[in-house]
Amino acid sequence: MRVLVIGGTGFIGRHLVAHLVEQGHDVSVPTRRYGKGRDLLLLPTVTLLDCDIHKDEHLHHAISQNEVVVNLVGILHGQRGDPYGADFDQVHVQLPRRIARACRQYGIRRLLHISALGADKAAPSSYLRSKAAGEAAIIDEYRGYPHGSYTLFRPSVVFGPDDNFMNLFARLARWFPVLLIASAHAKMQPIYVGDVAKAMINALGTPRTRAQTYDLVGPSVYTLGELVKLAAHWSGHPRRVVSVPYGLGVIQAALLSLLPGEPLLSRDNLDSLKVDSISDAPLAPELGLFATPLESVAPRYLRKL
Repeated sequence: MRVLVIGGTGFIGRHLVAHLVEQGHDVSVPTRRYGKGRDLLLLPTVTLLDCDIHKDEHLHHAISQNEVVVNLVGILHGQRGDPYGADFDQVHVQLPRRIARACRQYGIRRLLHISALGADKAAPSSYLRSKAAGEAAIIDEYRGYPHGSYTLFRPSVVFGPDDNFMNLFARLARWFPVLLIASAHAKMQPIYVGDVAKAMINALGTPRTRAQTYDLVGPSVYTLGELVKLAAHWSGHPRRVVSVPYGLGVIQAALLSLLPGEPLLSRDNLDSLKVDSISDAPLAPELGLFATPLESVAPRYLRKL
């Protein structure tokens, strides 16, 4: 199949593209920064498209050339608002709506979309509220449409080589003797990036996944504080982890936002942590997954730091 992976140069995208190539699919990856995805060209059936997905003519041209579309685009930081700011609206709401509309227009067989566990219109953060609105936009676009369909995925925090989660805490442990963590008691159920990719690929070959929404979680639940401690330990820099009050976390986030580059922590991130990123439901059997334990993968890549 010809598969368009929007957001294919990102963390999840690179793993998904590699899995799709292994399955024999032709994969196109749109990007405005060609250099960022150049290494994907080492894979034999990958094409990089010089494309600005926020321009309709670019997006429509890319979608029209394919049979399946995958949307992985997301941002962790953006303007807060009620219900969310302009950045979250553009990326998490309007882009999914435009993608779904174009998929319908060109008769695309399947649309796979990554949302987030905890997405809800009444969630405490702009991030989670906008993710819920993006899901609703896709469902609304496909309402009454008899041809093709969507599948939505809601992963908990995703780990794996080059992640910006366990790796981040491991790097912080190299420099700080004590790690001060706000919302350290927030619960998470981390899922391996390879399992996320497998779930999406398996969904393509399973008709009953059409018009469904799936939680994607790992086999174990941890607190944020436990994950920070494990990351420090596995990287060879064991550290004491101290839980700090939410108010101090807000101050911490404000100070970190003054540093150059993308912030390590934002006020909206803290608000997202008010909702546990866990699921009571087991992995859906039709996805064909046996979730990979964190302990079997993370120590190997964190040991290199």
